Amino acid sequence: MVDVARSIFYVVFMLAFSACNADAEQHVSTAGNSIPTAPVASTEAVSTVSPIDDLADVVSVSVSGTPGSYTYSVTVSSPDTGCDQYADWWEVLSESGELIYRRVLLHSHVNEQPFTRTGGPVDAQRDDMVFVRAHMNTGEYGAMAMRGSVTDGFSVVEMPSGIGDGVETLGSLPDGCAF
Repeated sequence: MVDVARSIFYVVFMLAFSACNADAEQHVSTAGNSIPTAPVASTEAVSTVSPIDDLADVVSVSVSGTPGSYTYSVTVSSPDTGCDQYADWWEVLSESGELIYRRVLLHSHVNEQPFTRTGGPVDAQRDDMVFVRAHMNTGEYGAMAMRGSVTDGFSVVEMPSGIGDGVETLGSLPDGCAF
């Protein structure tokens, strides 16, 4: 009887734990549908850009997969307070500022800072230079973004003026906050 109870507890625990999986949110792509594979590049950066207290900043990016179908793991630091103020997406932009991919975040991360979420497939090649930046539901992008490629890795940058202007209304957008 004790073994049966332990087995039931274990199954219930694993189901509850998997429901809290950090990557169990909405993944939205502007391209392709293939599944990425082994890690290719990872960058952990120390910022020289001063963060702005009420904005979401990208603090690291790692990439896995194959050309044209990468998975990006993006770590965001944001001053989430709940659904009234939270990071609602991160996105990948081409060097010219075109939206390549947006990862919509479905809830705030008040007690999980910084937090990492994966997204893809991202339609980029190994040598494509891209920007990765985060957005707050209050309507602004963070001061800290990352620029790089799978080949060269990523480093912290301040977004150049005019790059990505207007993309906040394109692609998939959040339609609410769960908590």
